[in-house]
Amino acid sequence: MAKYDRKDKLHQRAKKDGLRSRAAYKLEEIQKQFKILQKGDRVLDLGCWPGGWLEIGSKLVGPSGKIAGVDRAEVDPPIPEKNVTTFIGDLEDSDIAVRLLEALELGDGALADAVLSDAAPKLTGVRETDRANEERLLEAIESLVPKLLKPEGSFVIKILEGPEAQVIDKRMRKMFAKAKTVKLESTRKGSTERYLVARGFKGLEA
Repeated sequence: MAKYDRKDKLHQRAKKDGLRSRAAYKLEEIQKQFKILQKGDRVLDLGCWPGGWLEIGSKLVGPSGKIAGVDRAEVDPPIPEKNVTTFIGDLEDSDIAVRLLEALELGDGALADAVLSDAAPKLTGVRETDRANEERLLEAIESLVPKLLKPEGSFVIKILEGPEAQVIDKRMRKMFAKAKTVKLESTRKGSTERYLVARGFKGLEA
């Protein structure tokens, strides 16, 4: 197994570039391949701490767009860009969908152009517990997507290795016209993470 290096080259690059985390380069890589975000888009980031994807997303949607993020941990210090909003919340809260859409300042009944999530549960080292926590997180996000994402919208989510995650992955794919799993060059060596990149949201199956 590859040695985990918290302060690898991308970590050092992020520090040099003034970014909050090396994860910022993951969204840049996804954007380069798939052009997920456009100028003027309204975007939601589920599990946004420490804010790396918010920083990149803010630049991609521009001043006419907006990105709102939620996490159980506070994004501190706050991101200064005017098109970024964050708040503390849990993805399993009963009112979380309403709060997220309110944070985007959309018109009545309007939904997000894209939903992003680089979230992952805190690892305990116990495989069964970690897989159960990952399954619970993915299920929470899966249930939120139809409430948050507009028709033809785009979706990006991190998937960790495990049979439970793969089952949910397959279910989520069915909600979109196009879906692809990618392993990013910016992912740490030895990590099992991959990303589901989906476009053309068509809703739940009848």
